[in-house]
Amino acid sequence: MLASVYETKGATYSKVGARMLMTADGQFQGMLSGGCLEGDLAERAKQVVESGQAQKVTYDLGQDDEELWGLGVGCDGLMRIFLQPLVAADDYQPFATISDLLEGDSTEIAATVIESTTDAIGIGATWVRDAGAYAQFGSPSILAKFIEREAEEVLTGGQSTTFCEQSEDGDVTVLYALIKPPPKILVLGAGLDAEPVVNLCAELGWRVTVQDHRPAYIEKGDFSAARQVLCGPAALLPESLDLQQFDAAVVMSHHLVTDRTYLELLAQTDVTYIGLLGPRERRNRIMQDLGDTATRLQDRLNGPAGLDIGGRGPASIALSIVSEMHVKLLDGQS
Repeated sequence: MLASVYETKGATYSKVGARMLMTADGQFQGMLSGGCLEGDLAERAKQVVESGQAQKVTYDLGQDDEELWGLGVGCDGLMRIFLQPLVAADDYQPFATISDLLEGDSTEIAATVIESTTDAIGIGATWVRDAGAYAQFGSPSILAKFIEREAEEVLTGGQSTTFCEQSEDGDVTVLYALIKPPPKILVLGAGLDAEPVVNLCAELGWRVTVQDHRPAYIEKGDFSAARQVLCGPAALLPESLDLQQFDAAVVMSHHLVTDRTYLELLAQTDVTYIGLLGPRERRNRIMQDLGDTATRLQDRLNGPAGLDIGGRGPASIALSIVSEMHVKLLDGQS
């Protein structure tokens, strides 16, 4: 079952467009609340999966939530969620397509009918955009052009939303939910302090690639959470990777010449966040060595990398770095 938030009011854990997957036996990926609603959603998931019929559910925690749920969760918002069955016979569409797009590089959108007053368009009918083309699942072409036009406007606006669409055959309420792939992170250096950076990024669902020029570092390190681990000379990195595909890079080889080479390569890209480990004096020396190339890094280079949280040790430093990346990459986009 695919659960999607289509309306919220007040303070809520998730906002419009948030999704989670849940099986009939209560296993789930993702969360729509802090855990207080997932138990009830699990019961509903069983009904949806067994019946093959979509459901809508409203959780109004602005009322006496302890009396309603016996949890005393202390929230005061309202959340409406659409529960959509995913069937093996249909290749678990539309989520299978959404899942593929989450591995891509560009933001796309899915439009799902939440309510309908016409038999011609059933609830759950979904359009999914992929590189300008729309795949339709359980949806007739009667509203295709209208849905696609509205979807393009929502995509341009960059904010998931719900609209009521009026047609000659009836009214339909459609959730336009953005599909935002998680960031791609490049960790340049495989020392012991790189491991917690990789693990924290992976815990956030970010896609991490690790590179180091020293085979021994790669062999000794535990980078099982990374999507890709590479070993090779820094100068040859563009032969193995398209650096332009990354959203953020952390330069942490602790080798002066190698770090300078990485920064010189990153200067030729549009990577949003570039972090450099080491004291400010080291950064200044590298920037001076880079000459004119340094001007291409000025607005993106964060060195010393990380927010000043007063931490010491690899785990604390990793937390400060990942927190800074989170601010730079995701602030205002959630």
